[in-house]
Amino acid sequence: MPRKKRASLKRETAPDPKYGDKLVAKLVSTLLWSGKKSIAEAVVYGAFDTLQEKKNDDPVKLFKQAMENIKPIIEVRSRRVGGATYQVPVEVRQDRRISLGLRWLIGAARARREGNMGDRLAAELLEAIDNRGSAVKKREDTHKMAEANKAFAHYRW
Repeated sequence: MPRKKRASLKRETAPDPKYGDKLVAKLVSTLLWSGKKSIAEAVVYGAFDTLQEKKNDDPVKLFKQAMENIKPIIEVRSRRVGGATYQVPVEVRQDRRISLGLRWLIGAARARREGNMGDRLAAELLEAIDNRGSAVKKREDTHKMAEANKAFAHYRW
């Protein structure tokens, strides 16, 4: 992290080879474990095949719909004022929304106890499409925490 000024250039993500979508490529990269990209791609594509079988629709469109239901709009950040620490609600930047949503989706899928990772990811995506599941609950909890601490919004920086 630079000390003086913000980094000027964000690295561009290349779209994934099968669907040509950058968000799917980010999902594969976030799911990556020990540099095994081919395994991560197989897991994601297997989950997308399951989605297509169950919903009879474009899996990328379904994935984006699930991500819209998972991504947080507002979160709380700790702010220290005069010896006290307050949880201050702040709006989430777009790139952080995506990374938090992907992280919560993959964390919820890994926490499930059914079949292989492809099945878990597909099940979590199906629940997220219907506004259910652990990842959506995480978003709801974040929003509730921000709503509860709305009184400290004037400490925003």
